[in-house]
Amino acid sequence: MGAWELVALAVSLAMDAFAVAVATGVGLRSVSGRQTFRLAYHFGLFQALMPVLGWGAGHTFAGAIQAFDHWAAFGLLAIVGGHMVLEATRKGDGRPRRDPTRGLTLVVLSLATSMDALAVGLSLALLNVSIWWPALIIGLVCAAFTAAGLHLGRLASAATRLGRWAELLGGLVLLGIGLKLLSQHGALG
Repeated sequence: MGAWELVALAVSLAMDAFAVAVATGVGLRSVSGRQTFRLAYHFGLFQALMPVLGWGAGHTFAGAIQAFDHWAAFGLLAIVGGHMVLEATRKGDGRPRRDPTRGLTLVVLSLATSMDALAVGLSLALLNVSIWWPALIIGLVCAAFTAAGLHLGRLASAATRLGRWAELLGGLVLLGIGLKLLSQHGALG
């Protein structure tokens, strides 16, 4: 695999993470350096580890994983996106908003955005390509796109000052990404 193909692959895999990071930035409205590091680090780490896991599974589990990976990613994105939609439609009840760059939400988002990378690892195993260099590049590109997306979302939220509408849109974007994954895998028709 050439350098340009690897970069193109890494960028295409980072697009879901970028979109989720934009939606997260919109929902947070204010983003700290710690939040940026946590989200970029975890998205990049999961995006780098999933191809390694897929590569390791190789021929043995290829059919089984491909049969449900898109459903798993959709379910995870639907849970987080649905939660964002619910939060946006609730009247302010004085409770602090949950930070999606922490805890279980962070893990769920990291898994959901890296499921395609698992399939890429399986493909690289079938092509008999070494996984270590591609995994590193995929993880670094994803981390960079995640950090940029998080701050782009923050800027969009601050510029529009739409608050709940921006968070509602962010949740709908996550649900849309999940539906797009199902559509790409032929699960919708």
